[in-house]
Amino acid sequence: MSEPQKKAKIAELKPGIFQLISERPGSHVYLIRGLNKNVLIDTGTASNYPNLTQGLAELGLKPSQIHLIILTHEHFDHIGACSHFFETAVVGAHPLAANKISLQDEFVMMAKYLDVTSQPFRADIWLHDNSVIDLGNYRIRVMHTPGHCSGCICLYESSMKLLFTGDTVLAGGVLSGILGSGNISDYINSLQRLSALQVDEFYPGHGRISLNPRQDLAKALEDSLTHMEECKALFGALDTKSTYEHYFAAIRGQHPGRPAKGDKS
Repeated sequence: MSEPQKKAKIAELKPGIFQLISERPGSHVYLIRGLNKNVLIDTGTASNYPNLTQGLAELGLKPSQIHLIILTHEHFDHIGACSHFFETAVVGAHPLAANKISLQDEFVMMAKYLDVTSQPFRADIWLHDNSVIDLGNYRIRVMHTPGHCSGCICLYESSMKLLFTGDTVLAGGVLSGILGSGNISDYINSLQRLSALQVDEFYPGHGRISLNPRQDLAKALEDSLTHMEECKALFGALDTKSTYEHYFAAIRGQHPGRPAKGDKS
């Protein structure tokens, strides 16, 4: 006799907002039930799809009843199951994330990090900074927050003072790391802008939710500034001049203007 299937781990955070809890390497998935449309924020890994469909079923939804998927960024643990919804849902991502997804940029997406197999797909719409998605009961504002990677976005709901942070910042002020296409200076700018918001709770892609967002964002910003100073000290100690000299030597070797006829160099 087969064992009964375990129930999905689901937490209702606010009326119509649910967290479908996932273990690493997958990300949490958030469901927002709008007045007329159902939205998923991220989808988790490709292997998470059965758990995701089970969780949706427990909430009375079929995969075909998801109308919009918003991807917080382009990493495999957040987008892997997206291809299963591609025929029925509109997929939205920041242009920089959408470009990498379309080109299957493995250096950034890291799908082979755990040899995860997923079908390619593309983003249908590009979500620019300050775009607003009105669901009737909730209005979600897109904030471009690069740093962890270039295509990161956070989603802000001002009436409830809620923030979906993806991997930009985790509870406790934990920085999720600077990975391919990310950088610390963009990270600092993103955290400074998030710190200016009125936020009562934030919902990250991994771990617990934050009930102390002001303190957590302040800690994340302080740690990122410290990291910037450590990077400066590291580059000061390394022999970076010779590295850049080698790079610029190749550029200086280029002849200005149009090449002469017959010049194949």
